Amino acid sequence: MKYLVVLCDGMADYPVDALGGKTPLEAADTPNMDALAKKATVGLVKTVQDGMKPGSDVANLSVLGYDPMKYYTGRSPLEAGSIGIDMKPTDVSLRCNLVTLSDEPNYEDRTLVDYCADDISTEEARILMQAVQEALGTETFRFYTGVAYRHCLIWDHGTTDLGGLTPPHDITSQPVKDYLPLCHSQNAAPLYDLMVRSYDVLKDHPVNQERIKRGKRPANSIWLWGEGVRANLDLFAEKYGLHGSMISAVDLLKGIGKFSGMDIVEVEGATGYIDTNFDGKAAAAIAEFERGQDFVYIHVEAPDECGHRAEIQNKVDAITLIDKKILGPVVAALEKMGEFKVLVMPDHATPLSLKTHTNDPIPFLIYDSRNPKNGPETFSEKTAKATDLYIDEGFRMMQDFAAK
Repeated sequence: MKYLVVLCDGMADYPVDALGGKTPLEAADTPNMDALAKKATVGLVKTVQDGMKPGSDVANLSVLGYDPMKYYTGRSPLEAGSIGIDMKPTDVSLRCNLVTLSDEPNYEDRTLVDYCADDISTEEARILMQAVQEALGTETFRFYTGVAYRHCLIWDHGTTDLGGLTPPHDITSQPVKDYLPLCHSQNAAPLYDLMVRSYDVLKDHPVNQERIKRGKRPANSIWLWGEGVRANLDLFAEKYGLHGSMISAVDLLKGIGKFSGMDIVEVEGATGYIDTNFDGKAAAAIAEFERGQDFVYIHVEAPDECGHRAEIQNKVDAITLIDKKILGPVVAALEKMGEFKVLVMPDHATPLSLKTHTNDPIPFLIYDSRNPKNGPETFSEKTAKATDLYIDEGFRMMQDFAAK
């Protein structure tokens, strides 16, 4: 028995006027999702419990069957584990974005122009993060390079009593004055100091000067958020009796996979955006099943990134590409291997109109080759709601999906 999860990050949305009142999922060309839906259990599930922030960290833990109220210790520690940082019990980890700020003289008067610095490459980011570490790194604060704009700060003997720092993707195009670390807690004063000083390190750096010449936005500041302490997850194989593999471009999901004991599969050209290697992810998943893995989790970040950027057509296209280049080929391969189950869902909604996450219930489909159902004709937010099947605690769904 094989188990496939295709996690379309941020896919769920609201109706969009420019799409004729359809959601991106409804507007996308999804013959493979629709074919499965007709024979699947379809409904809505709440992956983010009330009172928790609707991030991909909480939501993906929930999808994988880990109650976030029990297991969640912060977003950044999961990413830190992915890039090989062995955190001490006294360490606090923070996500360190490379962002683009406007250039007013005072830091607090600036606007957050771009939370990802115009899709900065990992190669460029590595050089900039090395400059930040050389200028600002100490025995107390250590900077580590991740992927693209996503990096990490380790704070020795730090505190998580920071009032809940603001994710930069929540405030794109907004003045930063009301979202700076000091707005949350005086304990965050050292972090604010690092952010201010980073601007002087980065604004005239040769990498940024070259980016400006190419018409790209400079990565002229760090932005710190996602604080947490070392993560500890029960092993997925012990919890569900399945040997699993994680396929993702982003450190967060790789970290969840690592801490849960899954094999982490690297795919060349996987970027976390719509230019990712869809074909490579499908081929990697098939290879994992062929070598004997029971469970493969394919995470695709592209719909979420497009939602944050309000890129309507790109979000539609990302969903279409997931269906065509990932779901279709992997399901076709599974049909030749024998009995299998498929779970298709987003982790949370990232509405184009809001450019950030919500904790709305999201659509899911579960197809079991041994036990076809009479499902809806298509897979969408609307058809999922119409089934009247609702799972209030999302972390319980994996137990049913993984049941043998």
